Amino acid sequence: MAKYSRPVAAGLAAAAIAALCAVPLIGTSAQAANASHHTKHVLLISVDGMHQSDLDWYVATHPKSALAGLAHGGSEYTHALTSNPSDSDPGGTALMTGGNPRSTGVYYDVEYSHKVDEPGAACTPGHPATGGDVVYDSPDDALPGVPDLATGAAHAFPSFDENGSIYGPDGADRNPTLIMNLKNDASSFDKSTFPIDPATCKNVMPWDYLGDNSIFQVVHAAGLRTAWSDKHAIYLSFNGPGSQGKSIDDFFGPEIDSQAVMPNGKPYPQDDDWAHIDAATKQYDGYKVQAMLNEIDGLDHSGKSHVGTPAVFGMNFQTVSVAQKIPSTSADLISDGHGGYTTSAPQPGGYQWGNGKLVPGPVLSSAFASVDAQLGRMVAELAKQHLTDSTTIIVTAKHGQSPQDPTKLVTVQDGPIVDAINAEWAKTHPGKTLIVAGTNDDLWQSYLSDNSQAASNFVKSYLWNHTAQGFDVNKKSVTVPHSGLTHIWAGAQAARFFGVPVSNGRYPDVFGKVQEGVVYAKPSKLAEHGGMNSGDRHVLMLVSGAGVRAQVVRTPVETTQVAPTILSLLGLDPHSLRAVQVEGTRVLPGAVTHARR
Repeated sequence: MAKYSRPVAAGLAAAAIAALCAVPLIGTSAQAANASHHTKHVLLISVDGMHQSDLDWYVATHPKSALAGLAHGGSEYTHALTSNPSDSDPGGTALMTGGNPRSTGVYYDVEYSHKVDEPGAACTPGHPATGGDVVYDSPDDALPGVPDLATGAAHAFPSFDENGSIYGPDGADRNPTLIMNLKNDASSFDKSTFPIDPATCKNVMPWDYLGDNSIFQVVHAAGLRTAWSDKHAIYLSFNGPGSQGKSIDDFFGPEIDSQAVMPNGKPYPQDDDWAHIDAATKQYDGYKVQAMLNEIDGLDHSGKSHVGTPAVFGMNFQTVSVAQKIPSTSADLISDGHGGYTTSAPQPGGYQWGNGKLVPGPVLSSAFASVDAQLGRMVAELAKQHLTDSTTIIVTAKHGQSPQDPTKLVTVQDGPIVDAINAEWAKTHPGKTLIVAGTNDDLWQSYLSDNSQAASNFVKSYLWNHTAQGFDVNKKSVTVPHSGLTHIWAGAQAARFFGVPVSNGRYPDVFGKVQEGVVYAKPSKLAEHGGMNSGDRHVLMLVSGAGVRAQVVRTPVETTQVAPTILSLLGLDPHSLRAVQVEGTRVLPGAVTHARR
């Protein structure tokens, strides 16, 4: 029998488009007439990395797409900004709480705090904090490691199966669809990796590190069902403080940093995780989409138990973010029709110049099409379940990505800069390491062993008065002034920037904005997120549903406004959120046309 090959993603897109032609889109004029009742369900989607300019391009080139239907049928906010910093967290926390780091206390997914003790440190209750790493990222999971076929050793990242039983003696995943059985809760974590509260000498669970309550706490307390799916189990932090991790009724967090396997259970030829092969990322996102479809159908994420459609639920997409960052990757998984799979030839990632315009390259274009097709499936499923009139869809992004223009890229390794600063400090402080922590993506963050103003000024002065060596997109050597930075806040300046007291203890002692295009990394990336340039923060924002006005809003808004908007749509009080009280976060203008019950 002759073999054939078919791009899986293309077949999915065709099926979704066919479904869209048969059902009305959320927010069309046919449904908009009914604005007298409350939304019963809010579906929140984060397309991580997607800019407003990406939405403009996609709608213009795909006028009959799901994204075009959502944009034209609802409220489109063309000047939406993420949190600052703009990493996945605090970006995700902003969506769920309505707060920036000022009130949430979350500055990055890997940070440091002068108010905790290091994980595993000896502790005496009530003694002053010694300072420690706060790593709420992967892999804090307590799940078993994935065997790596290339090395024969355990993969560095955890499996997404709850008991590891799906792995055979050769390390192959015998049934990757069992990922849907994964259930994340407090038992998912290795608590010993978490910082220690010096007052109690107990490890601080991720949700208790959060300074603000979340939408899930408010909705759950109102007796309504909640669900969320994300790329790390650690985002159980969205449960909020004091929740014991139980305000999200159904959390599904397959680890994106675990080893990627094709649908037949064999590892991808590149033998990497789900976040470094865009074909694999699409497959990975597909599991979370299936969870959304199951929940729309009134089931739990696994599709096994009838529990009712949640009042608030949603997921994040990763394929766009991966496609923006990787210089070259396979965009499609190809089936031979007989249970075998391979990947398409690698193509350029990121954006490219064409006819004088900056447009998505082939991998990124494919990523947008994949997300659009998956959104179309959700819209179609809502119609199938007769939930169109009672559901509002919000599409935004935790973060953007910078730079978009590859000609502006300069990758700089931050390690030599940190080492040089510590060596210079040691000349007058023998045996002392000054910079003890910090995550530098396309921003600068330094936490210091000496958090005096003088020490912070020392780091600021060194950074500003030294050049740094990097590489452009063609890997040619480049020298950048001011260590790649354009503005630096040190000590009390950093505290004022974030709007917190100097004694806060959580903010970076030294915080810096990079020159556009600078990324602190090896020369193997096209872009990053976390910083404060336009590419990092200017993201899409769509709100579409029955009763939502069809409009284009050019007034600047922030992603923090999603949280109070969700509560208001559900008829709950936005002021139930602490961040709304502290920061004055407002409901998105024009998104809610009814009064709170």
